[in-house]
Amino acid sequence: MIVQDMMNKKPITAESHTTIKEAFILLRHHHIRHLPIVDSAKQLLGIVSDRDLRDASPSIFDGEDHQAAFERSLSEVMKKDVISAHPLDFVEDTLSTFYDQQIGCLPVVEHGRLVGVITERDMLHTLIQLTGAHQPSSHLEIRVENIAGKLADVANHIKKYKININSVLVYPSNDEEAYKIIVLRINTMNPLRIANDLRAHGYDVLWPQEAELSQ
Repeated sequence: MIVQDMMNKKPITAESHTTIKEAFILLRHHHIRHLPIVDSAKQLLGIVSDRDLRDASPSIFDGEDHQAAFERSLSEVMKKDVISAHPLDFVEDTLSTFYDQQIGCLPVVEHGRLVGVITERDMLHTLIQLTGAHQPSSHLEIRVENIAGKLADVANHIKKYKININSVLVYPSNDEEAYKIIVLRINTMNPLRIANDLRAHGYDVLWPQEAELSQ
């Protein structure tokens, strides 16, 4: 999956002359936390978050009238060095950017123009889709040697039962580099017979556990 398949293609934006007060209204009205700042040609100039706006606003414990502070333009408080994505970036690379940069929103830019945005919520929704957790299915987890062909062998065992595989994840085993963990979401609510079959053929099935099978 690439970014353009899951980004919001009609993001709410503001301009550099938009005031802090107007930005607060936009955030509250649209239930969002970030505002990309663009010019009349949709060129990305910066971005502000609700936290940026709060930091730039007077304290609620200050009894003085600071209305003038809310009339400041976003050009004074926006972040100008913006981390962005491209529509053709892979989703997993974008997920790494969110984690590494500790950000909550990523503008999507093509030829300097803003064409969409991705938020943490969008990424979480996409992760749910990629793992197949949003579909009725069962979880199957197998520890295998880190050699070619093991995933195909496991898939062939499942194929015998005419059950579809909704998603596949593979990650290294924590205890030994020579092994990896295959996590499958399979299109059945009862994975027990498949788990038994895999164990009978020498596979180390981590889930469902054998204790679960006996209940």
